[in-house]
Amino acid sequence: MSKLEIAVQKLSADVKMPGYAHEGDAGLDLYSTIDCTLLPGRRVLIPTGLKLAIPHGYEGQVRPKSGLALKHGITVLNTPGTVDAPYRGEVGVILINLDPKASYEIKKGEKVAQMVFNKVEYAVFTEISELPATTRGEGGYGSTGKR
Repeated sequence: MSKLEIAVQKLSADVKMPGYAHEGDAGLDLYSTIDCTLLPGRRVLIPTGLKLAIPHGYEGQVRPKSGLALKHGITVLNTPGTVDAPYRGEVGVILINLDPKASYEIKKGEKVAQMVFNKVEYAVFTEISELPATTRGEGGYGSTGKR
C-alpha cells in the first residue's frame, strides 16, 4: 500500500493526532477538541484542532463513523465533506443528530468522524451541440430500478 505524506499542525499540545484504528483501514479517525451536547435535530461544527497540508492533486474526505450513525443517529451533515489541498484552516466536522428524541454527549477526545484521502481528477469541459447516445438515455431518478 502506498503512503501519502500529510503535514499536520496541532493547534494545542493536547490535540489527538488523526490515526488508523487497524492496519489496512481506509479511514483515519478524527477527534473532538470540545465537550458538546448535540440535541435532537441539531447540528454543530466540531473542531479537531488540526490543520493539514494535503498535497496538490488530493483531497481529504470527512465521513461519518458507522457506530455513531447506527447506535445514536449521529452523522456528518455534508458527507463526504471535502478538505481541499490548498485549505490551511482548522479541519472541522459538521455533525447532526438525527435521533428524534435523544441528545448525544460529545466528549473531548472522542472519535467523531473519519477521513479518507483520494486522488482528484481535474475536468476539462468541451461544449458540444449534442451528447452521444447511450442505452440509458435521459431516464431520470429511479429509471433503472424496479417498475
